Order: sequence, then structure tokens, then C-alpha cells
Amino acid sequence: WSQVVSEAEKIVGYPTSFMSLRCLLSDELSNIAMQVRKLVGTKHPLLDTARGFVYDSRNNLQMRGLVVLLISKAAGPSTAELSFQHNMVSGIYSSQRSLAEITELIHTAFLVHRGIVNIGELKSCDGPLKDMQFGNKMAVLSGDFLLANACTSLAQLQNTKVVELISSAIGDLVQGIYYENSKSSEENCLTDDIGISTWKEQVFLSNGALLAKSCQAAMELAKHSTEIQDMAFQYGKHMSMSHKLHSDLQPFVKGSSSDTMAFSLNSAPAILHQELLGREAWIKQIRELQEAIKAGKGVTSAIDLCCCHGNRALAALEHFPPSDARDALANIVYAVTRFA
Repeated sequence: WSQVVSEAEKIVGYPTSFMSLRCLLSDELSNIAMQVRKLVGTKHPLLDTARGFVYDSRNNLQMRGLVVLLISKAAGPSTAELSFQHNMVSGIYSSQRSLAEITELIHTAFLVHRGIVNIGELKSCDGPLKDMQFGNKMAVLSGDFLLANACTSLAQLQNTKVVELISSAIGDLVQGIYYENSKSSEENCLTDDIGISTWKEQVFLSNGALLAKSCQAAMELAKHSTEIQDMAFQYGKHMSMSHKLHSDLQPFVKGSSSDTMAFSLNSAPAILHQELLGREAWIKQIRELQEAIKAGKGVTSAIDLCCCHGNRALAALEHFPPSDARDALANIVYAVTRFA
């Protein structure tokens, strides 16, 4: 994965790890960073989020912006925009680079917002109550600041359809995260009684909508046809679904060195295992769940589903002309659909 990301960054012209740097180094955010230092010594999740901006070993933080840049380069200029090719750098319009930054800012804002903790569930070892309440305020304010910057930059693109697309993606994110949090504090933390189709709808809202609609918006900025816009949307949707499935599978697949890795009871292998086993028998196996899933068909079904979404993303790519950027987009899919 790291090698795929590194090679892709060379194609788009610069490391996307610096994509949000302009905003992150602003005076306003520097002041926020100084305030966040007060949380050192506590277990507030905002600290881990902040560390991730500096170093993320899984290269996940900037993946969305990178894909937007790659799909932009893969599509190239449309016939309607030939007169504006002088605005292109490395085959990408400046407006598309701005869109990639906006996508990253929105994703980062929601990462920060997810760092809000439930004060009622805190333990004394987490840190002083006053500090944890302060951390929550900082998570809200700094997340809002990033989101406001993204919306300002979005308006500067001066494209109504792009504004509508990204605004709807923000709405999807809110809806998806709301559902994730609405059941999180239920007694025994049992998984919801949902099927894989419902799981896919919810995951699209919280993980796939932003990337899919950003890819579509990038095509709109270059005035590409409706068909190309739809193919870009399909790539973003199915690649992000494969990415999520790949992440869900890590605690269960061989060779992942993650036998003790924490996993969600609402992850794809767990949901598929529940469907195959039946709800009542599933609840009886909660304490032995990880081993039960490894021994069942949920893992293989999730791997098949991951590959299915990957193949659909690759099929969408066939509508773009051959190029290094298209190869890089394909390699991203291969990276999240291969298992030991």
C-alpha cells in the first residue's frame, strides 16, 4: 500500500501528505494546536488525531485527495475545455487540485469531530474531567474551522453543480456517522440486527460518498460528459468500499499479524457471519466471536465482496484512456483487494 501511494504521488506531481499543509499552518490552526497541547497527559482521542496529521503509517489520511488528483489526470481535458489547457499542471486543472484539498479538509474535519468523547463513560485514568471537557470543545471548534475553510474554498470554485455534490456528500457523512454513534452505547455492545445490504448502504454514507462525489465533481470541473462523471463516481464508490472491507478483514485474515487487533461487531465479516449463522446463535457466540468468524464463512464472503467492489471499480476505469494515472488508480484497487 505504501509503495502504491508513493508511486501515485509521483504521477500527480507532489506528495499529497502536504495537501492540507496550507490550512494546517495557518495562524488560526496554529493557535488551536497550542491549545491542544494542554491535553497532553490525558487519553483524549483528539491527541491521536492530531498525531495522525504529522505521521500516519497506513497512509490513509490523504488517500482521498490523491484519488481525486489521479482520476482528474486519468480523464485528462475534455473537448469542451481544450482552450483552458494552459491552466493545467501535470495534466490536472488548478480547480481540480483545489477540489482535492477541499476533499481532504472535509475528511479531516470529520476525523476531528469523531474525537468527541462521551463524558458520562469516562474513567479516572482517562484524565481530569475538566481537561476532557476542554478537549471536546477543541474537537468541535477545530473541526468546524476546517469545515468552514473547506466550504469557503468550495464556493470559490464557482460551480453550482460541484457545490451541490460536495454539500450532499457532507450530508451523507453526517447521516452515516450519526448512525454509527446512535447504537454505540447499547448494553453489551451487541451488533445491530442488519443484513449486508443495509451495511453497505451505511458504509457508503460514512466512508464512500465523499470520495465518489468528489471524483464526479472533478469530472464536472473539466466539463466531461455525464457518462465519464458516472464512471468516476462508480470508481470512487467501489474503491472506497473495497478499502473499508480490506480494513474490516485485517483482524481475521492470515498473515496480517493482527490476532489481538480490536475489531468492530458491525464489520463486514461479523455481519456476514451473523447472516449465515442466525441471530440467536450469533449472540451466544459473542465472547468467542473473533475465533468463530475466522472459522466460519464470513471472512471468505467478505474477501469475495471486497474483490467484487474492486472489480467494479476497475471496470469503471476502463472508460478512461490508458495512462500512468489510470494504472495508479488500478494499483490502488489491487492494493486493497489482495490478501495473504
